[in-house]
Amino acid sequence: MNDMDKTPAKYKVFCIYIALAIATIGAFESVRHNDFIDLDDNLYVAENPNIKDGLTYQAIRWAFTKTYAAFWHPLTMVSYIIDYQLFGLNPAGYHITSLLLHIANTLLLFGVLKNMTGGTWQSAFVAAAFALHPLHVESVAWVAERKDVLSTLFWLLTMAAYLRYVKHPGIYSYMLMLLIFTLGLMAKPMLVTLPFVLLLLDYWPLGRFKPPYFSRAGRKLILEKIPLLILSLLWCAATFLSQKKIGALPDTTLVPMSIRIANALMVYLVYLEKTIWPTRMAVLYPYLTDALSPPYVTVYVLLLSGISAAVIRLSSRFKYLLTGWLWYLGTLVPVIGLIQVGSHSMADRYTYVPLTGIFIIAAWAAADVTAKWRYQKTVLTTASVIILAALFVCSRTQLKYWRNSIALFDHALKVTGDNSVMQYCLACSLKQQNRLDEAINHYRQTLLINPAYYSANYNLGVILQSQGKLDEAIYHYKETIRKKPDYAEAHNNLGILLKRKGRLDDAQAHFRQAVKLKPDFTEAYNNLGYVLRLQGKLNEAITYLRKALSLKADHPATLDSLALILISHPDPNVRNVTEAVELAERAAGLTNHHSAGILNTLSTAYAAAGRFEDAIATAQEALTLASADKNEELVNHLRRQLDIYASHKSR
Repeated sequence: MNDMDKTPAKYKVFCIYIALAIATIGAFESVRHNDFIDLDDNLYVAENPNIKDGLTYQAIRWAFTKTYAAFWHPLTMVSYIIDYQLFGLNPAGYHITSLLLHIANTLLLFGVLKNMTGGTWQSAFVAAAFALHPLHVESVAWVAERKDVLSTLFWLLTMAAYLRYVKHPGIYSYMLMLLIFTLGLMAKPMLVTLPFVLLLLDYWPLGRFKPPYFSRAGRKLILEKIPLLILSLLWCAATFLSQKKIGALPDTTLVPMSIRIANALMVYLVYLEKTIWPTRMAVLYPYLTDALSPPYVTVYVLLLSGISAAVIRLSSRFKYLLTGWLWYLGTLVPVIGLIQVGSHSMADRYTYVPLTGIFIIAAWAAADVTAKWRYQKTVLTTASVIILAALFVCSRTQLKYWRNSIALFDHALKVTGDNSVMQYCLACSLKQQNRLDEAINHYRQTLLINPAYYSANYNLGVILQSQGKLDEAIYHYKETIRKKPDYAEAHNNLGILLKRKGRLDDAQAHFRQAVKLKPDFTEAYNNLGYVLRLQGKLNEAITYLRKALSLKADHPATLDSLALILISHPDPNVRNVTEAVELAERAAGLTNHHSAGILNTLSTAYAAAGRFEDAIATAQEALTLASADKNEELVNHLRRQLDIYASHKSR
């Protein structure tokens, strides 16, 4: 009889699980068509050499022993390694993995809340809102934010393990919870606030934390969280020290603390606004300095204080209000911007866990407010369907902007206005697609918004250099160096253009600065050696060219330049035709005999070694390539050389 009574309830819960999974898939299935995004996806996956051996011992060892992207999150990196093993660099596989994790989180959230509260339909609404809310699209659709969905999986598993511990106290159930919590920290440090949330759950819905809160029973509950809290503090310290070690700590002078506090107060309210009315969402929100003045901050303080006061006043009757509100406020603390990382003022992904507190308030408050309504069930069902359907549509719409980098960055510009970072990112994506005129326009827009954006100057210089607009390129390289004097690549590129202008002394100075700033800069060593050769400083040129080869033995231009010097060096003790032939042959092989200039050097080396038949054959090969390239100067030179080689002379 008891089993028969339980059957309908079990069937209802099973149907809810299925409905949640289907709804989540329906909202997010198109993510499988999306590309990687040119914002951290390259860092974590596309250009990450550490994952490209697949699931090997070396790869796993790297994930657990090295920090990456300024964080130690080994389980997140292992998830990428597994994806690479399965999918290579096919973005569909990575997106599907993130979606599966999001589905798992949705089902876990429903199950854990239902078991803690007994409120099946309220828990179902919270899980559905979590699954479908467009603020959560970023965490699911952005491959680089795998740590969000993965760490939340362990967050919810920790809650489930905690509930098991509450029902069946013991060292083994507690250690299981501690283990899962530790694994979550290995996915993302966001779990540092979970001990605080568990204490909130003790207050409601578990009813363990009761007044007087600092009685023996209350102190026991607090002490119960100490091991978790210690792990959280250790993780915060380890993260801080690892970032400090690699110089990844944010410059606190860029955004004053007063601005960060004002922004944090505003953002708490903005997230609430976007929860209720999810529009104008972007991958990066710049600081809205006009909205951070003292009058606005006063309004933010009053609003947050008013909400908090109302929650505290009503919490004696509706305990879920305090749990939900403090869940929201507390879990946002690590990402609210008080410790500034990056140039963004807020981010949709930061709401992935915190909004659960707001959803809890909405679900249980709706049930309480309508408790005496005659048609409560009909009203709540209709309202829930309308709300969730709207969230479903909004998420599918928002997901379209994540189909590729250009669509995402262009949308961000439309909804955020003056956004120098998005202008720059869009320009870089357009540059990658060789849409250079459009890229130039967006780099210029970047500089109009933020004149200090030296990377925009540098990339403008690169494009203008490729278009033959040398004077404009020189200007932008100089601007780059003026804004960032230690930019080695800008010094090198400026040196190249000054060399082409015949300003060899100036070019040499910039090449020297480049190698000083970046001692392993092969190209700059090669360029410095080349300029020194043109200036007749052959011994010094040899020194720098050999340094370049010690860094990169297969650099054709370096091999070519060194061979030319060794062929004709006036000092017989330095001149080495045999080595010159060897170097020139290596250079020709590395370029598959497709470089007329290198083949010209090789023919010269052969002639100097007395191998005139090889010299003639190689010069003919170079002549064919030079003619195809319409390089008249080299064509005429090779014809003269062929006449010399035919008479068995080297010069």
